[in-house]
Amino acid sequence: MIEEKDTSPADKDGKYEFQLHYSGREVPCRVQKEQNKLIVHIDDNIEAELTIQADGSVIQTGGNDLADSAIDYIKKRILG
Repeated sequence: MIEEKDTSPADKDGKYEFQLHYSGREVPCRVQKEQNKLIVHIDDNIEAELTIQADGSVIQTGGNDLADSAIDYIKKRILG
């Protein structure tokens, strides 16, 4: 049996860029949202993957460890 993966754009899919207060300074943050994944690039040297859970919470599933406050801020910027 072949499983079909949902590849249709999810709500708010796309690229986002904004400033993030991280490690005591303002740094550029780029986020690529695809389905329930957020691929995060901070200051060209930090990369992380976040996953949006069914209940709307966001957890880190890969990459450099991010502070909970940074994850919360990214969630609010992308998901509202």
